[in-house]
Amino acid sequence: MSGAPDDAPVLTAHRAGLIGCRACGRVWPQTETTCARCNSDLVPPDRRCLNAVWAWLTAGFIFYLPANLFPMLKTSTLGGLAGNTESTILGGVVELLHYGNYGVAAIIFLASIMVPVGKFIAIAWLARVAGRPATVRQAHRRLHLYEVVEFIGRWSMIDVFVVAILSALVQLGFVASIHPGPAAVSFALSVAFTMLSAQSFDPRLIWRGLPLRSRKD
Repeated sequence: MSGAPDDAPVLTAHRAGLIGCRACGRVWPQTETTCARCNSDLVPPDRRCLNAVWAWLTAGFIFYLPANLFPMLKTSTLGGLAGNTESTILGGVVELLHYGNYGVAAIIFLASIMVPVGKFIAIAWLARVAGRPATVRQAHRRLHLYEVVEFIGRWSMIDVFVVAILSALVQLGFVASIHPGPAAVSFALSVAFTMLSAQSFDPRLIWRGLPLRSRKD
């Protein structure tokens, strides 16, 4: 619809009697029940799917709290004689800044704090406005936000990857050893639940609130 105003009526696939496959993206008549391309079931958009979105998102937020309160990394030197140290996510960022590792600190802070919090806010907002009235421009913005959430979701695991690598490499017996703290499991579960929340969201609901357009237009 080149040159049309943002509030112009729009003919969506749903109003045209079509249904899109969530697996491969192929569009079929609403009378079809199975996608002939990938054999997936064709399910029409339903706001009831938002119940799963909120459930997964709530679970992710619950596990995100202990992920930041409990230690992510436990370090033991000389069998504990030289001391044991525990670092939370934010504590690790502060320690990296103290030793001048600004780049690594920025990456950890962005991937482990800013990105998860941003995902919670973005998914909650998308679930709240899904199916509500919107202009074409607003609908495109919501879709772009959803695509960004899906793309950056996997990078939230970077802190868990760092802990896993350090735990595997730094195992010097009595001299020094590094072990993952209880926050590592909580953080991994939080990321997994938020990813499930994003995948449970049906982006087709974004277009349900667009102005109605007649098929004759």
